[in-house]
Amino acid sequence: MYKKILISTDGSKFGTKAVTHGVNLAKSVGAAVTIVAVTERWSAIDMARKAKSGKANPVDAYEQAADAAANKILAEAEAVATKDGVKVECLHVRDQHPAEAIMTTANNKKSNLIVLGSHGRRGIAKILMGSVASEVITHGSIPVLVVK
Repeated sequence: MYKKILISTDGSKFGTKAVTHGVNLAKSVGAAVTIVAVTERWSAIDMARKAKSGKANPVDAYEQAADAAANKILAEAEAVATKDGVKVECLHVRDQHPAEAIMTTANNKKSNLIVLGSHGRRGIAKILMGSVASEVITHGSIPVLVVK
């Protein structure tokens, strides 16, 4: 049924659970996996504040830090898939809103399942912070497996 599974991770314990679960599922059904880490665009207000405080090239510093973090997250996720003998491709999607990047990547890779973690926010935290999982479920066209 599933031949191409997209797994999204942010390196959190919830993202790591999604990687483990998604890789195990892929192994059991013989699917290939694409693992994606998304980093959002830098905030103009934050960059202006850092520049004003004397930091040279704050945008470059942000981009380098984002790349380093995503590369570390993806290397750890790739190790999980490789250890289990699952064919894996890792992607870092830069400067995008996570839900949009996940859905676009899944469509581009012709994935037939998206696996992602849920942070389990409730109440006001969910209202204020939103949920990437909720957005992907609501606006996507591909089945979604949310790992708690």
